Amino acid sequence: MIRQRILVIEDDPAIRRGVTDALKFEGYQTTEAGRADTGLAAALTGDADIVLLDLVMPGGDGLDVLHEIRRQRPTLPVIILTARGEEADRVRGLRLGADDYVVKPFSVRELLARVSAVLRRSPERPSPLAQIPIPGGVVDLPRLEVRFDDGECGELSEKEGELLAYLASHDGRVLSRDELLTRLWRLDARGVETRTIDMHVARLREKLRDDPHAPRVIVTVRGRGYKFGATAPRK
Repeated sequence: MIRQRILVIEDDPAIRRGVTDALKFEGYQTTEAGRADTGLAAALTGDADIVLLDLVMPGGDGLDVLHEIRRQRPTLPVIILTARGEEADRVRGLRLGADDYVVKPFSVRELLARVSAVLRRSPERPSPLAQIPIPGGVVDLPRLEVRFDDGECGELSEKEGELLAYLASHDGRVLSRDELLTRLWRLDARGVETRTIDMHVARLREKLRDDPHAPRVIVTVRGRGYKFGATAPRK
């Protein structure tokens, strides 16, 4: 069973420890940060499934952290943890894209319930895919193998499999190059000039027999990124 990963960005050591202990007891994996700048770096380059974010911290403002997370990882769930109870702060946080808002002091039971609810509806936690049907064949992800109806087989690299799985798991949504770099290569995409994504897409299309001039599996959306064009299985 894959354990979900939670990043706790909170400057108060006692609160941070209490939250992480409660999450670990429930079976979650946790990562901690006590500053806004280190927390933002962890959110953008790490593998968190959800962020619990304080607003008042050293190293920056929590709402600025939220804004940057939304810019670079638009589907990463964020729950704000803060002593600010004023309506204006709650409204601003929600308008910036927070998924939920918990005002200190809060009960552990309430926090765990909110974390569970947000994770259930998060688009960053798609159902794992084992096989992906493509025109003229199927991709076996656990084996990193492409099997065609004419009997031929091919192999994918681990990174090609991760890229295809991420695209297929988010079928119907256009994925930017920045998001793919951040989520799969763990790179801060700001100001990065790289052809890594395009090169991997080109190799994948070749291995999947996906015509680069009229692709049906990995579709280019001009100026925005890529999306999965075949039909991914639903679970």
